[in-house]
Amino acid sequence: MTLKDRFLRYVRINTRSNDEITDRTPSTEVQWDLARALEKELKELGMQDVKLNEKCIVTATLLANTDKKIPVIGFLAHVDTSSDFNGENVNPQIIENYDGEDIPLGGTRTLSPKEFPDLKKYIGQTLITTDGTSLLGADDKAGVAEIMSAMEYLLAHPEIKHGTVRVAFTPDEEIGLGIHAFDVEQFGADFAYTLDGGALGEMEYENFNACRAYITVTGKSVHPGDAKDIMLNSQRVFFEFDALLPEDQRPEHTEKREGFFHLWKMPAASVEETKGVYLLRDHDATKFDIKKQRIHDAADFLNKKYGAGTVQVEILDQYRNMREVLEPVIHIVDTAKQAMRDLGITPIEQPIRGGTDGAQLSYKGLPTPNLFAGGHNFHGPYEYTVLESMQRAVDVVVRIIELYAQK
Repeated sequence: MTLKDRFLRYVRINTRSNDEITDRTPSTEVQWDLARALEKELKELGMQDVKLNEKCIVTATLLANTDKKIPVIGFLAHVDTSSDFNGENVNPQIIENYDGEDIPLGGTRTLSPKEFPDLKKYIGQTLITTDGTSLLGADDKAGVAEIMSAMEYLLAHPEIKHGTVRVAFTPDEEIGLGIHAFDVEQFGADFAYTLDGGALGEMEYENFNACRAYITVTGKSVHPGDAKDIMLNSQRVFFEFDALLPEDQRPEHTEKREGFFHLWKMPAASVEETKGVYLLRDHDATKFDIKKQRIHDAADFLNKKYGAGTVQVEILDQYRNMREVLEPVIHIVDTAKQAMRDLGITPIEQPIRGGTDGAQLSYKGLPTPNLFAGGHNFHGPYEYTVLESMQRAVDVVVRIIELYAQK
């Protein structure tokens, strides 16, 4: 199966996770569909020790073909796609020999280099885009396809000497929870890489510290004709709460290593009760703790003004910056950079303005930086991937494995 065909097969399987379900893994039943397909395909490829566990985690082993002592390397990607946009009935468009012009996506949507200038880098290459009605799912089915293709290549080329390689495909990365169920000890790798990044050459070993802040404001609802000195409109109290957070630390005003408070969604809004969910992010641990405290301080201020319990806060930690875990074993990053240079790819090091399963894995004892997978504009209808970049990701996986066998 070609890399393109494999990718197209995967993206047509709906695997949206559900950020409102936090008490079970996987959060959605549809993720099992791709997991079971991968289990079957891994067995057909000839991988060993193929398992699909009760948490929808697929693992498999490529056995060493040399007696040389080589570290066990892991490669991971996630099967779920974001719940931020429609993930059903994905109908990819194949744009061969891209000419650098606008790409109609259907309806009123257009993928244009005027809005997305990176497109100009890929003139003459093959793009895979959405049809404008759904996301594509390159995040992270590109990574899944690349790992599968790399394993297929190594199985077909036994002359390439390698140590034991472990692969895993996991659920619920998009809601930051699936990797909680991952058994690092059972996986048995010395270190690993996720293929969950963007453009060709990108590699990340620094990410946001992250949490969610769940805010519930309780008001008092009475008939507006009789409301004087009685009604407490929870929506307006919530607006006050939001105004107490620094406006210049919203996502639309930040970049690079600047953190933010992001009002992500409001599940309920009425006079009686208003709920909001904030995403708090910062690369710096101290600044991250300050952001958490600002949330509590705003709630305390309003509770003094309107009465105890008016504003309730629950904070759910998601992941931490993996850099401090990876720095003592920086050879993992250096080897990935060497693999790219050997293949004529310029490594692009940058902090992730987001998260990755690698962050949680690193703190669970499995150092795991993140490598590019070739996609752009994740989580929406303008998502696309570059087939040539995906193939280069396959090449990087193989080269990393070769380099460790040669050390």
